[in-house]
Amino acid sequence: MDTKKLDLNLLITLEALLAECNVTRAARKLGLSQPAVSTQLARLRDLLGDQLLVPAQRGMMPTARALELQQPLLEALAGVRGVVFTGSGFDPATSKMTISIAGSDHTQYAWLTPFATSLRAKAPGIRLAFRGSHPATLEKQMEQGEIDLAVFPSPYATGSLISTKFRDERYVLIARRQHPGTRRGVGLKRFLALEHVITEPSTVNFAGAVDDALGALGHSRRVVLSVSSFLVAADVIAQTDLIGIVPEGVARGREDRLQIFDPPIDVPEIELLQHWHPRTHSHTGHKWIRDALATVTN
Repeated sequence: MDTKKLDLNLLITLEALLAECNVTRAARKLGLSQPAVSTQLARLRDLLGDQLLVPAQRGMMPTARALELQQPLLEALAGVRGVVFTGSGFDPATSKMTISIAGSDHTQYAWLTPFATSLRAKAPGIRLAFRGSHPATLEKQMEQGEIDLAVFPSPYATGSLISTKFRDERYVLIARRQHPGTRRGVGLKRFLALEHVITEPSTVNFAGAVDDALGALGHSRRVVLSVSSFLVAADVIAQTDLIGIVPEGVARGREDRLQIFDPPIDVPEIELLQHWHPRTHSHTGHKWIRDALATVTN
């Protein structure tokens, strides 16, 4: 291969093509026209002596050679970007970075939204994108640059991801204002007598950690509704006589509609972590974002 014909723009295009496996989406991501990206793909194929992307049932798929190149390419471009930012300095007040942060509905509401608000004063040019993810896909999404940072519980820390503790958050029991069954508080007996909402993001069992703890004590509760979102659970509880246990951050800002109690049984706290990929570890701007997020309060 004649490396004199290879320039940085071609490598950035290859990065986008391997992430998207689609010329149109890669062009959109790069801010280029589709014909321009097609021309660059043809040049890459000629230079590397490989098709890199071949037609598949849905769009295109990378060749074995492309898959071999993908991770070294990500690391190399991350190093180049890190050098550029380190050499020129990072100024949050003038930066035009775009950062994609993944989190559950709970973390987006309780922690990422206050962070976005505080960021406007310190770094008005930085754009944030909040996204959902799943433990099975998070590492790949970070490898491909779809997600830069994530705030999730510890089970999401897998593979090559770097993680650091964000904070612990406790669970609280919530009920609507003027709930007829909570005038004298919610002890264990009252807790077991009332009907409950449970949050189950994926599989539906109408049971969770709270039910395991109750079972160990020889008790069970009456779960009548399962939802996939803590925020939906809070809204349902605010409008009905159902009660539920949610992370404390979900209840904040809703005190006009909800009562907040300590659960009548021990519920382990959530350990939230920040997760990121080695490709952004040494990047000055990304490090600034991680440090800024670590100090946010709601």
